[in-house]
Amino acid sequence: MTPREFTTKYYPFAFQTQQKTGISALFIIAQAAIETGWGKSSPGNMFFGIKDTDGINGNEQLLRTTEVLKNPDVKFPQVISVKKRPDGKYDYVVKDWFRKYDTPEGSFTDHAAFFYTYNRYRNALDVKEDPYRFAEEIAAAGYATATNYASELKKVIKMVEGYLK
Repeated sequence: MTPREFTTKYYPFAFQTQQKTGISALFIIAQAAIETGWGKSSPGNMFFGIKDTDGINGNEQLLRTTEVLKNPDVKFPQVISVKKRPDGKYDYVVKDWFRKYDTPEGSFTDHAAFFYTYNRYRNALDVKEDPYRFAEEIAAAGYATATNYASELKKVIKMVEGYLK
């Protein structure tokens, strides 16, 4: 699926979520694009990489992921490798529990609820209509461990804007 096809197929879910929550559909679809590689990897209709903290609810899946963390001894269900980076942080390749969904719509709805559930995203919700500022705020709040997460999101938001014109 091309980036344009991904945007066309999944933007309606992002727009429905925007109507329900006020969070920019441009941000939502851009984040889904990054988290899935433009739809190349969305097992269990997982579009946002939301972790399931305990893996015992029956609505989760154990998947391989990469994390950038400050400590060399963080616990995961399965650690594949840990390598120290020049900046003093550690690149982890692990298997961890992630939420799964029956439909794409379930993933998009849960994604928005996630931001409203956790207090650390309060500043992001203050700018939820602005996809670029929202991207900066969720990154600052620790949504992802990638150090360039906000800048990557903003690049994709700009691409999506072009596809929707």
